[in-house]
Amino acid sequence: MNVEGDFRYVDPGGFDECLRFLEYLDECEGNWNDAFLNWVNVAERRKKEYTASPNGDWRPWNLVKKQKGFAARSSLFKRGGPLACELAKHPVVLNINDWIFCHGGLLPHHVEYGIERMNREVSMWMKCPSEDNDNETDIPFIATRGYDSVVWSRMYSQDAAERTRRALMLSSIIAEQTLKSVGAKGMVVGHTPQIHGVNCKCDGKVWCVDVGMSYGVLYSRPEVLEIVNDRPRVLKKRRDSYDEMEVLDYL
Repeated sequence: MNVEGDFRYVDPGGFDECLRFLEYLDECEGNWNDAFLNWVNVAERRKKEYTASPNGDWRPWNLVKKQKGFAARSSLFKRGGPLACELAKHPVVLNINDWIFCHGGLLPHHVEYGIERMNREVSMWMKCPSEDNDNETDIPFIATRGYDSVVWSRMYSQDAAERTRRALMLSSIIAEQTLKSVGAKGMVVGHTPQIHGVNCKCDGKVWCVDVGMSYGVLYSRPEVLEIVNDRPRVLKKRRDSYDEMEVLDYL
């Protein structure tokens, strides 16, 4: 969405960070690798400094500030932009050993289209400047658009209470067919916030790991799905202690 210039779900702080990062990039004399790799070490301090300054004001009437933030984010995420090119290095569908990882969910028609083909086309689209109107660099619809695309599908992750019994059975069958077609044992997806934390659906075939940690979503505590020797387990902090970890094992 960001690469397309669709910022509907961006928290105001996301625009602020883009402004701060571009300032830091200037301090690094335009050395992208230095700025990008070291940003994690300086981001929090700069956020505090920026909030305390007169510029760190996101009141509704601060239109100039909003325009600058929008322009900063656009320059970083636009097709062919530096952050778009960083994202282009990562696949839309990742296969590690016997597990599939994707944002929304992998479906049979995605497999038929070709996972490597989708990854290649999405990467090419993000790296190619938007001024290039070549048909070969059009946005790959099957991967990024529509309710049944790889990044938008909720077939596996939707809450069971919101679905019929038939729909639940169908999603489990489709998950099994999809995994069998790629020789995988399980799938990990995000996209749909899970109110009750990381959990498995589709008879244990699909793990839903989006717990809504973002401040703009549920602001929930972090959770991790650990997979060792094909055995998944959920790691999360206990509510009453930051020093202990709660571990949930799943066979």
